Amino acid sequence: MINKHPTELHCPSVRDDTADPPRGENLLSPDRRLFLRRLAGIGGIAAMGAGPGLSRAAGFAEALGYDPGYSADLSHFEYVNPRAPREGSLTLSVFGTFDSLNPFVLKGLAATGTNSLLFDTLVVRAWDEPFSVYGLLADRLELAEDGLSATFRINADARFVNGRPVTAHDVVFSFETLVGESAHPRYRYYWADVSGAEAVDARHVRFDFRRVNPELHMIIGELPVFSRDALAEVDFADYSRTPLPGSGPYAIEAINFGRDIRYRRRDDYWAKDLGVNRGQHNFRTLGFKYYKDETVALEAFKAGEFDVFHETNSKRWARAYHGKPFDEGRIRRREIPHDNNAGMQGFAMNTRRSLFADRRVRRALNLAFDFHWSNVHLFYGQYSRCDSYFANSELAARDIPEGAELDLLAPHRDRLPPELFEQAHVVPFAPTPEIQRQHLVQAQQLLAQAGWGLEDGKLRNADGEPFAFEIMLAQRGFERIVAPFAYNLRRLGIDVSYRTIDVALYQRRMNRFEFDMTVVSYGQSQSPGNELREMFGSESAHREGSRNYSGVDDPVVDAMIEAVIYAEDREALVTACRALDRVLMWNEYLVPNWYIGAHRLAWWNRFGYHDEPLPRYFSGAEWVMQTWWETHAEPQPGPVVNDVSSLNGGSPS
Repeated sequence: MINKHPTELHCPSVRDDTADPPRGENLLSPDRRLFLRRLAGIGGIAAMGAGPGLSRAAGFAEALGYDPGYSADLSHFEYVNPRAPREGSLTLSVFGTFDSLNPFVLKGLAATGTNSLLFDTLVVRAWDEPFSVYGLLADRLELAEDGLSATFRINADARFVNGRPVTAHDVVFSFETLVGESAHPRYRYYWADVSGAEAVDARHVRFDFRRVNPELHMIIGELPVFSRDALAEVDFADYSRTPLPGSGPYAIEAINFGRDIRYRRRDDYWAKDLGVNRGQHNFRTLGFKYYKDETVALEAFKAGEFDVFHETNSKRWARAYHGKPFDEGRIRRREIPHDNNAGMQGFAMNTRRSLFADRRVRRALNLAFDFHWSNVHLFYGQYSRCDSYFANSELAARDIPEGAELDLLAPHRDRLPPELFEQAHVVPFAPTPEIQRQHLVQAQQLLAQAGWGLEDGKLRNADGEPFAFEIMLAQRGFERIVAPFAYNLRRLGIDVSYRTIDVALYQRRMNRFEFDMTVVSYGQSQSPGNELREMFGSESAHREGSRNYSGVDDPVVDAMIEAVIYAEDREALVTACRALDRVLMWNEYLVPNWYIGAHRLAWWNRFGYHDEPLPRYFSGAEWVMQTWWETHAEPQPGPVVNDVSSLNGGSPS
């Protein structure tokens, strides 16, 4: 799964030959807090309380579409070790740089951890269920009978790092700040269906909704909460060099801007004994070292400069993990399987540029990419092809549209390619050189239909203008992959170049859509929702800082997104996702890349982790940071066992 709502935005989404894992923070990327995943339809309630509406009493459990897998008073999640030692340190690497401690604004590059380590949220989710949340800052949730408001009760023990109690007024202040003009604009669009927040009293906060939205009462629970008293008089947009006061498990201990940052676990953390936290936050100190080249970072890892490396490059994974530390068992490595929705990674074409406005041109460029050759010769056969925006999930479009999916698409027939209704979309596949030559012939024909012809070996339009563009990259490791693609494009007469630029410049240009083509990653959850507006909605196509990198501006896409968000049950959600996927794929907004169904991790052999069971839906970085421990530290006294007597049933398999 991906971040439904990323909150630390400073690093490019793709490095070397794979994108960030589709959920949350990567060991080499900025901290992207996971916002919740949805399953349409109100699900089980693990604890009931008095009051109007559907009430979730102290220590609540909530799921959409199924009964929560844990009781409201769970002692710990099953994928953690509740007796893990709670000493020692962990240092990870991050690709890029940072110049800010504020992850909630558009300006600057925020340091990794400045959201997830410093701030608590009203709810937390379970990593072994598609979309379940359990109370953290909130110990009670009441959803109005009409579904148009939700009231959270703040835990009476909740405290900020300065010792002040967390109140409903702080929650309202946080919400109003994040949807205001000073915060990153994606917040106000993500929570667009929340009309307002009100502190009923010091411990109760009510969110009012513009319309019934099956996931809204849960995703608003992922609101990070900061202190009104500390921030009410500051300019939030320019507040970047001083840590924001939160209520989370860590505090910043040392900063070297652009190079490294270190956090220390708070001994006075108010929620350290809650079941949702037991077995987590096991390192006394957490550090992050920044590198601008991942090959350099790998050598630094081998030299012991940091502890765990999340590999994103197939060639390095196949050839670079050898030597004395590996032979002696001092460094271990493993592919950790996950069930994440693979989403989509691809070479995105900026359709704001007239060069890419014609769908036939975009399809021609797609035909020029030979994934099979790259997978064999560059990737050591490690990858599968992205053939959907929801790859590796039931949400991917299949065959031709029929039934309920056809009913969604049929009213828009005049705006859709006729082929969409007649055949399944096929991502080009060339297992032999002859087939790839045929693909290039097809590409040339499509370009000719779009008004482009060869003249002295160069592709030109009727005005004599050349077909020329640049592929913008953030990491030199991707150049070896782009090179054969560029070779095929030049065979078509296209004047293509590629260039790797500084990470900070890359992010600024991405925010402003100042590129022709680049590599993007759209990680997806098991049940997508509001975040799709940010990725593909027309409103976000021209809004600075959005994730609509290709500039999708299509009322049909908008209609399919709304069908996803307001789906009334799981079946309707799957149908709407498939319809959306089909429309996006047939419009050829990007050249699909590849994915892998595991996290490739290497680590110095002084750490332990709970591997039976592993979580199902998780990012490698969050899993390491939150649940691993240092093995030479003393274990916690036990036993600790979950009370399963009050479970309402497990999550879907």
